[in-house]
Parts: sequence; structure tokens; C-alpha cells
Amino acid sequence: MFLKGFQDKFKVKSGLRYLKEEMEKPSHAVAREKGVTSVGCIVDVDNFPKADAFYELIEEFSLRPNAIKIIGYKREYDKNSPYAIQMFSDKDLGWKGHIENGYVLEFLGREYDMLISYYEEDNLLMKLLSVKTQARLKVGLAPQDEKVNDLILNTPLKDFKLFKSELKKYLKVLNEI
Repeated sequence: MFLKGFQDKFKVKSGLRYLKEEMEKPSHAVAREKGVTSVGCIVDVDNFPKADAFYELIEEFSLRPNAIKIIGYKREYDKNSPYAIQMFSDKDLGWKGHIENGYVLEFLGREYDMLISYYEEDNLLMKLLSVKTQARLKVGLAPQDEKVNDLILNTPLKDFKLFKSELKKYLKVLNEI
């Protein structure tokens, strides 16, 4: 038990070091045309349990039904319990910032036109996933780090309707929709 806690502490330390290195590097340019056709969403399910609300963006932005990929973070979850979306947790942190979860690897395997990081908490795993995901435009909420996101919206986490309207407004300004 003692060794497990010691090992977890070192995994977090190596993850933080990896995150710091990645945030100092210039972001990778994703060669996709302007316009939003695919969206990736990282959602803090502990604080926003209605993660499937992001499927409303399909109608809002006239996207294909499979254009949105949502992955949820939960501090602790039972892998045998059914969830509406794919999940990852603190248990999935590996060495050197790797997230050892099949759903995360599948999520990272795609390129997105827009990544929505829908969390307010400064959480290592969600930040790692936000940094590792390849997207042309990264959108987040106010208390997040400016190095992670291109566009930061100052809306409360619980008010998804306001977030959706603000996002649409700024995407129109940026000629993305």
C-alpha cells in the first residue's frame, strides 16, 4: 500500500514535468481548413454531469451526427458501471504524462477542428489531455491556462446555455461557422 502511494506521487510529479515541457513548446499546427466539422470535448463530469448536452452542438453548428467526440473525467469511477460517454480517471495516469486508457488513446488518435475543454478545476489529467489533443482551435473556460487554449470564455460551468451562445458568437466572429 505504501509503495503504491509512493509510485502515484512520482507519476504525478513526472506528469507535471511533462505538462510543463509541452506547454513551453510551440503548439502543433493542424492542417485543416477553416470551419468546424469535428469537435472534441473534454468534460469534468464530477462538476458537470450532463456531458451529453454537448450533442446539442450538432444542431447548433449543423454538424454530422458523428462529428462530436466526448470524453469525461471523473475522479473515481467504476469501469463496470454504464456511462453515456467514455470516461477516464486519476487511476489512468501513467509515467511521463501518458494516460493509460483505451478511450483516451482513441480520443487522441483523431484530429479536431475544435477542442472544448469544459472544466474549471486545475486538474493534471484534463490539462494533459487538452495539451496532447490535436485541434486547430482550442476553447476553454475562464480559470484555465492561456497556454492551453486559444479562446477562453468567461462563463460559469453550470450554465451550458450561456456557454453555447457565447461560443457561437465568437465562432461567427472568427469566421468558423
